[in-house]
Amino acid sequence: MSKKVFVSGCFDLLHSGHIAFFKEASAFGDLYVGLGSDTTIKELKGRDTINSELERLYMVSAIKYVNTAFVNSGSGILDFEEELRKLRPNYFVVNEEGYSSVKANLCKELNIELHVLERIPDAGLPERSTTSIRSSNICRLPYRIDLAGTWIDQPYVSKHYPGWAITLSLEPIFEYFERCGMSTSTRNAAKKIWPHSLPIEKPEKLAEILFKYENTPGSKLISGAQDAIGICMPGLVRHYYNKDYWPLKFEEIQSEIILSWLEKHISMVLLWPREDNLDLLKETHINRKNVEFLSQSSNRVWEAIKEMDLIKFANAFLDSFNAQTKMFPAMINPKITQVIDSYKNHALAWKLAGAGGGGYLILISEKQIEGTMPIKIRRKMSAL
Repeated sequence: MSKKVFVSGCFDLLHSGHIAFFKEASAFGDLYVGLGSDTTIKELKGRDTINSELERLYMVSAIKYVNTAFVNSGSGILDFEEELRKLRPNYFVVNEEGYSSVKANLCKELNIELHVLERIPDAGLPERSTTSIRSSNICRLPYRIDLAGTWIDQPYVSKHYPGWAITLSLEPIFEYFERCGMSTSTRNAAKKIWPHSLPIEKPEKLAEILFKYENTPGSKLISGAQDAIGICMPGLVRHYYNKDYWPLKFEEIQSEIILSWLEKHISMVLLWPREDNLDLLKETHINRKNVEFLSQSSNRVWEAIKEMDLIKFANAFLDSFNAQTKMFPAMINPKITQVIDSYKNHALAWKLAGAGGGGYLILISEKQIEGTMPIKIRRKMSAL
């Protein structure tokens, strides 16, 4: 009997990359495809699909490599769980963007082999992804990750001790999930000002405009400036805070050698979207000692990057994350700790993107770890 293979995804804007993925997955056996519903995709990606679930089901079902296709009945990143338990395939196949620890754990529970495929176009065809197609036609606004000093951009933190936050501006090579620490809420605000791309000139001024636009007068919760800065200012940037929401000064690293070095050693893996009701401020330990440690570790991260010293970078990066979680213990939980533990034999350091509770795990390693997502840093000259 032929073995059963399962894949799941959005498969909107169907393209040759999808077909190549189905072709490679079907080499393992009869291919079953679970489609995310319109509701689920709206929840996870913060946008409507171009093609409805019925249209997507019709098109995917017509592909010769697909044995059976259906719309998943659940929600969230495990929207296919009920179908997976009923189907009990021999293999679950994902790409690097679709891999997550919760999928791996579910496969382990059900004794299903999980395979991670590289994005390799079929012979003679260009590389394609839904994100690249959407970006070229709809929106090319950047994302950002925070490397160190997270939370120092809040005055209730910097009042204890001033310091630098460090951000990296990322090209949208992936469509990152909502509520996952990639400043998607600030990016969504930016779309209202610049629907397709950022203006080329004065990125620092653009960041200030975006920060003020998102935080209108009377806002009860002020979003940190690092989100707007990370989106609008290309390359690697650090910004200095002292008892105020907007930084007093900026420093940049735009060296191609250093940015390429960072891309080589930083990768990411999806955990799960942060819960809506998560209260990160329910327990805090914000005092001079802890904030000073956060500030000092951020300084060490910056210096290690300038020296391109991987071990110093990893140690300081991990210290910065530990400083964050010491001040805000709700950032991590047993589920997150379990995932971190699974990477300790492969990564030199780790931290959560954003405020925690879930999202993406950023990893520092000698070389990219199998099953993780690479990053593409936005260069100054691209200005998009």
